[in-house]
Amino acid sequence: MEAVNLLSSNRYTEKQIGYLFISVLVNSNSELIRLINNAIKNDLASRNPTFMGLALHCIANVGSREMAEAFAGEIPKILVAGDTMDSVKQSAALCLLRLYRTSPDLVPMGDWTSRVVHLLNDQHLGVVTAATSLITTLAQKNPEEFKTSVSLAVSRLSRIVTSASTDLQDYTYYFVPAPWLSVKLLRLLQCYPPPDPAVRGRLTECLETILNKAQEPPKSKKVQHSNAKNAVLFEAISLIIHHDSEPNLLVRACNQLGQFLQHRETNLRYLALESMCTLASSEFSHEAVKTHIETVTNALKTERDVSVRQRAVDLLYAMCDRSNAQQIVAEMLSYLETADYSIREEIVLKVAILAEKYAVDYTWYVDTILNLIRIAGDYVSEEVWYRVIQIVINRDDVQGYAAKTVFEALQAPACHENLVKVGGYILGEFGNLIAGDPRSSPLIQFNLLHSKFHLCSVPTRALLLSTYIKFVNLFPEVKTTIQDVLRSDSQLKNADVELQQRAVEYLRLSTVASTDILATVLEEMPPFPERESSILAKLKKKKGPSTVTDLEEAKRERSADINGGPEPAPASASATSTPSPSADLLGLGAAPPAPVGPPPSSGGLLVDVFSDSPSAVAPLAPGSEDNFARFVCKNNGVLFENQLLQIGLKSEFRQNLGRMFIFYGNKTSTQFLSFTPTLICSDDLRANLSLQTKPVDPTVDGGAQVQQVVNIECVSDFTEAPVLNIQFRYGGTFQNVSVKLPITLNKFFQPTEMASQDFFQRWKQLSNPQQEVQNIFKAKHPMDTEITKAKIIGFGSALLEEVDPNPANFVGAGIIHTKTTQIGCLLRLEPNLQAQMYRLTLRTSKETVSQRLCELLSEQF
Repeated sequence: MEAVNLLSSNRYTEKQIGYLFISVLVNSNSELIRLINNAIKNDLASRNPTFMGLALHCIANVGSREMAEAFAGEIPKILVAGDTMDSVKQSAALCLLRLYRTSPDLVPMGDWTSRVVHLLNDQHLGVVTAATSLITTLAQKNPEEFKTSVSLAVSRLSRIVTSASTDLQDYTYYFVPAPWLSVKLLRLLQCYPPPDPAVRGRLTECLETILNKAQEPPKSKKVQHSNAKNAVLFEAISLIIHHDSEPNLLVRACNQLGQFLQHRETNLRYLALESMCTLASSEFSHEAVKTHIETVTNALKTERDVSVRQRAVDLLYAMCDRSNAQQIVAEMLSYLETADYSIREEIVLKVAILAEKYAVDYTWYVDTILNLIRIAGDYVSEEVWYRVIQIVINRDDVQGYAAKTVFEALQAPACHENLVKVGGYILGEFGNLIAGDPRSSPLIQFNLLHSKFHLCSVPTRALLLSTYIKFVNLFPEVKTTIQDVLRSDSQLKNADVELQQRAVEYLRLSTVASTDILATVLEEMPPFPERESSILAKLKKKKGPSTVTDLEEAKRERSADINGGPEPAPASASATSTPSPSADLLGLGAAPPAPVGPPPSSGGLLVDVFSDSPSAVAPLAPGSEDNFARFVCKNNGVLFENQLLQIGLKSEFRQNLGRMFIFYGNKTSTQFLSFTPTLICSDDLRANLSLQTKPVDPTVDGGAQVQQVVNIECVSDFTEAPVLNIQFRYGGTFQNVSVKLPITLNKFFQPTEMASQDFFQRWKQLSNPQQEVQNIFKAKHPMDTEITKAKIIGFGSALLEEVDPNPANFVGAGIIHTKTTQIGCLLRLEPNLQAQMYRLTLRTSKETVSQRLCELLSEQF
C-alpha cells in the first residue's frame, strides 16, 4: 500500500521507487491493481514525459491481461500523437508490443495502424527502431494492414546503408551505421513477398551495397565490428533467400557464405552452413551451393564442434541431386563410422532417403542400405528396413541381386539383427532366384538363416518362422527339415505366445494343405501402393517445425529429380507408418481443427473480396480440371493435394441450396502463416450463384486442419464454376494455389420418378430444336453398366428402369431447382459396345441448361 501511495507523489525519486516496487513485487491478480491502474492513468494523462515513461515501463513489466484491458486503447493514441516526445514514443511502441504479445485480442487495430507505419520516417532513430519491432510483430498476423510499411522500410534502409559511419553518430556501433535497426528493417521485409518493380530496384541496390561492404577490409580488428557487420549481412542474405527471385543476388550470397565456411569463428561457420541449406533449395542458387561440396565434406572430417558438423550433414543432404548423390552418400557413410551418437539416427535417415531418391541403379541402393545396417545397425529404425523391402518388392529388376547380396552379407560371423530381418524377408520372397547356384542351395539358405535364429529377439524370430513356411512352398526338398524345426519343443511349447502360435499353425498348414493351397496362401507379396515415404515422414517429425527439409522438399521438385515423379515413395510395411494422406478423405478422423481465432481484420465475406489485381491469383493448379470432372458425380473427396497442402470437400445440396465443407490440411510440420482462401467468381457467375463464407484462421499449425463452410444458393442457371484461390506463407516462401471449386448446375437436381408413358409424353413436348442437345462421343473409360448407372444417379437425376424399349439404354429424369425457376430435364444415354461410343441426348425447357448438362455428363464416360 505504501508503494501505491508513492505513485501519487510528484517527486520523481519517490514515484520511481513506487513503480519499481510494483513492477517487481506486485502480483498481477492483486486487489491493489485497480488503485495502481488509476495512478498509471493519471501519469499517462499528465503529459510529463518522465512520469509517462515510468508508467509505460510499469505496464510493460507487469504486462497482465488486466493492464492490457485498461490501457491497450490508450497507448496507441500516445504513440501517434503529434506532441509526444521521442523518448515516450519509444516506450509506448515497446509497451504496446509487450501487450500485443501477451493479449493480441485486446489490442484493437484501427485508424492508428496507418499512422504507426509513418513512424518509420521519424527523425529519431530510437523511435524508428522501436516502431519497427512493433510493426514486424503486427505485420506477421495482419500483413494487409501494414503492407505500406514495405516501401518506407526500403527507403529508410537505403538511407542507412548508404550513409557514412559519421552520419549517424549516436547510432553507429564500431563503424557500422545503425546495425540493430538495419536488421529489424530487413526482418520486417521478410514478412512480405518481393515488392513491386520500382521499390524492388532500390531494395536490390541496398542488398548489393551490403554484400559489397562485406568484401571490404574491416575498419576495426575488434570482434564487435565484425559481429555488427555480419549480423546485417546474414539478415540481408535471409531476405534474399526469402524473396528467392534475384538469381544474381542469390549466387553472390552463396559465394559470400562460401568464404565463411573456413572462417576461424565457429559461429560464422555454423551460420554459413545453416543459410546455405536454405540456398540449396532455390533453383537459382542450387548449382552455386554445389561448388562448395569439397569444403563441406572437409568440414565433416575436421570440424571440432558437433553442432557445426550436424549443419554440414544438413547441407550435404540439401545440396544432393542426381549428379552428386553417390559421392555425398559415400561421404556420409564414411562419416557415420565416427559420427557422434546424438546425430547417427538422423544421418541414417538422410542416407536412406537420398539413396532411394536418387538411385538410378537400384543395385547401388541395396548395397548402400546394407552398408548402412552394417555400419550403424543400432540406429537403423524400422522404417528404414521396411523401406528396402518395399522397394525390392516393387522392382522386379533388383530382386535377384538383393537376394544374392543379403545372402552374402549374412555369411559374416556377426550380423546385426536388422540385417537378419531384411535377409529373412528377402530370401523368403526371392530365395528361389538364387537357389540354382549350388553355393546358395535351399538347404544352405535355410541353415544360414537358422544359425542366426537363437541370437535374435522375439519379433525377428517370428519373421524367420514366416520365412521358413515360405521356404516350404518355394523348396519342397527342405520341407521335412523345416517341419522338424517347427515340431521341436522349443517352438511348439515356446513361452512366447506369438512364436508358439506361429509354429503350431505353420506346422499344421505344411502338413494338411495341398501344394495348390500352399502356393496360394504363401504366394509372393503384392507390390506396395505408392504413398509418402515413411522415412521422410520420420525425418520431418524428428527435425521439428523449424526444419529446412520441408522447405527443400517442397521447392526442389524442379527438373523432376525424384524417381518416378514428384512423390518419393512406396508405402511402409509397418503398421506404424504414416497413413496415406488420402486414406482419410476429409480428415474427419484427423487432428481436431485448429482453434478459430479472431477473424482477420479484412472483415466481410470472403466472396466479396474479389481480387482487383489478376496477378495476385495463381493460374489453375495442374490436374485441377481432372479433379473438377471427378466431382461432377460425387460430393466428397480430396479436391487437391501437393507436398504441402491437402484440400478435402464434403458437400450436401437440397433443391436450390447447398452447403460445402472445405477442409484445408497442413501436411508439413511447419506453420502456414497469413493463410487466406478466397472465392473468385466472374460477374456473370456472381449474378446467378450466391456464395457466402466466413474467413478462416490465418495460422494453420503443422499437421493441423482447418474447416471452412460455404453456403450456396443457385439463383439462376449458370455454366462457369467459382475458383478457390489459397495464398499463404510457408517457411518464408509465398505460396499461391488456385483450383476450380466443383459447384455445378447438376448439383441442384431433384430426381423425378416417371412411368414409361409419362416420360415419352414429356419427351415429345420438349421437341423444339433449341430444347434438345445431343452429343456422340468415344468412351474414355471401360463401358461398365453398373458404373454407368452409378454415375447417372450421382449426376443427380433419377435412373428410370424399363422405360426405354432397348434395355441397353439408360434413361433419367429430374428437375433443376433455382431461386427463380424450376427446369425439367430428361436424358437418354445410348451405349454402342462394338464401336465403343455413346450417344447422349438431353432435353430441357431451356437451351443453356441442356447445353451445360450435356457438357458435364459427356465428360464422365
